[in-house]
Amino acid sequence: MAKFNYNQDFKTIDFRKHPELYQVGVGEQGVLLVEPYKSELLPHWRFRTPEIAKESSKKLYDMFLEYKAKDDFVGMDMARKFLQMGWTRSRRYANHKTGRKWNADKSEVLAQEVDSVKAESAAIFYDVYVKAREDKDYQTMMLEHRTRYEGFVQKAVTQKKVSKTLGSKKRSLRSAASK
Repeated sequence: MAKFNYNQDFKTIDFRKHPELYQVGVGEQGVLLVEPYKSELLPHWRFRTPEIAKESSKKLYDMFLEYKAKDDFVGMDMARKFLQMGWTRSRRYANHKTGRKWNADKSEVLAQEVDSVKAESAAIFYDVYVKAREDKDYQTMMLEHRTRYEGFVQKAVTQKKVSKTLGSKKRSLRSAASK
């Protein structure tokens, strides 16, 4: 997987006009940088209570579907990232009231203080995030984008085909040897 390029000129690039410059990266990388999507999605990203999380995750998923209807993979991926960030941030606040995981000098993780309200918000976002992440059209579009613009090679499929071929050859050899 290509590393996310943080050295692009995010202040001037319109990723809707230039999807070829967009990199998926890992997890939520670039979620607060990629325009115009950040400005479209960020106002709807909230997780303070389960009710707010339901409303927010629904709106973000609806936007995911709107981008999908327009064949806008970058928009879909950014909506997926905001859903993922809703899950991870609410989970962080569910575990640490202040949202800080580490002590001041980052030498140790602070003790967890479980907040069941934020945990419920996290669960709401997680379910919607998985729904977006597992969307078949999204997965197809991601593979196409990565192949076309990020030089991604589908290693898993290649490895599976090689393993299958080698496995059948081994079976053939074993059956020939047992005769």
